[in-house]
Amino acid sequence: MSKLIFIVDDEQSISKLLSFWVKDKWGYEAEIFPNSESMFKKLSSKPDLILLDIMLPGLDGIETLKRIKQIDEHLPVIMLSAQGRIDVAVDSIKYGAYDYFSKPIDQQKLELALKNAIRSYDLLKEVQNLKEHVKKEYSFDNIISADGKMQDVFKLVSKVLDNDISVLIYGESGTGKELIARAIHYNGNRKDKPFIVVNCASIPRELLESELFGHEKGSFTGAHQRKLGKFEYAKDGTIFLDEVGELEMLLQAKLLRVIQQKEFERVGGTELIKTNVRIISATNRDLKHAVEQKQFREDLYYRLNSFPIFIPPIRQRRADILVLTEYFLEEFNKKLQKNVKGFTKKALKLIYEYDWPGNVREMENTIERCMIISEKDHLDVDDLPQHIRAADTSVSTDQQNIMFTDYNIIPFEKIKEKSIRHALKVTGGNIVEAARKLQLGRATIYRLMEKYGIEG
Repeated sequence: MSKLIFIVDDEQSISKLLSFWVKDKWGYEAEIFPNSESMFKKLSSKPDLILLDIMLPGLDGIETLKRIKQIDEHLPVIMLSAQGRIDVAVDSIKYGAYDYFSKPIDQQKLELALKNAIRSYDLLKEVQNLKEHVKKEYSFDNIISADGKMQDVFKLVSKVLDNDISVLIYGESGTGKELIARAIHYNGNRKDKPFIVVNCASIPRELLESELFGHEKGSFTGAHQRKLGKFEYAKDGTIFLDEVGELEMLLQAKLLRVIQQKEFERVGGTELIKTNVRIISATNRDLKHAVEQKQFREDLYYRLNSFPIFIPPIRQRRADILVLTEYFLEEFNKKLQKNVKGFTKKALKLIYEYDWPGNVREMENTIERCMIISEKDHLDVDDLPQHIRAADTSVSTDQQNIMFTDYNIIPFEKIKEKSIRHALKVTGGNIVEAARKLQLGRATIYRLMEKYGIEG
């Protein structure tokens, strides 16, 4: 689509000349206006650039420029003037003009200025579109969940959006810790600043300090030039420290200093660098236990743990399993250009009852695999991986091996009590769900719970 350029000049000879250059020589669309008022009426046409004369009847060029910038601060405006005064040129640039040309206008220089201005404007629009896409992608509406436990997580997240408190996200691998961290950043008051991710477990320990804080040239073997660290790249934004429990003690001390004093030095450097980043961290470890075992600094733990958020594993929020299954089916139908309508009842039962130790990530990968290998309208038990198909039998076999040996006999009442306690533990205290899994009526399980002194 051809770019649209507005020409605003009350001299017909100049307007016609500019129009000839713009349309016939350079291949753009052009509209001519004798004054600012008529141009503003058509500004909704979204021009890509405005050529604006300074000496205009009515509203002059400088005032027109100010109003244009109030409507669209990024829209490039090139000012034209027959006066050639330095103070007018300075005022033009001061109020946001992209460039300034004195008349008579140099055709080649103007053509180059137009190309560069339009290219810059296109890039700015693209960046803005990407930012909007990112904000939309990480909005709470895009986090799929129907379970009450996750709704509680969202309520906590909403409390930390517009402040800088350190957040520590706990959760097993694959539960979506980074997704929650991104949601906090892109819905908060730092959303227009960088979001930098550092996986503390995946970077070799000897390189992690340089990765976080940067290094100076010659600070160690192979440091051929200065390198900025992630804390510098995250300036005024958010740094997400994934698997923060894997940091060694030396780095823990340096991180504590960054949190407390908001300053650090590059490896091998003496310059004190100030930082104003928000720290969100995540772990799948019990950091409190790590503190007790002297594997993690207590003072750093309390700094990072200012606002803890716990993401429950998917086995503890089974209401989400079917919702996520439907979501991934829809997503992979688009990606793989298929038309799979769903799962059979038997396959869906296995998916629902499987514990998903890898959580949402494992489920996503499993459903994609099923859809790739299947050629049917409905995915069946045969399409599921062997470990999911064998889950029921393997569990019951393990339990039999533990409970029934050649050397012990367990009273039947004890077996019933253990079964109910185990079912309640697996279902997170959901009595209705426990009764369904035990194939008992609701009244029966309540009676047995009372009999064995089990609290709901």
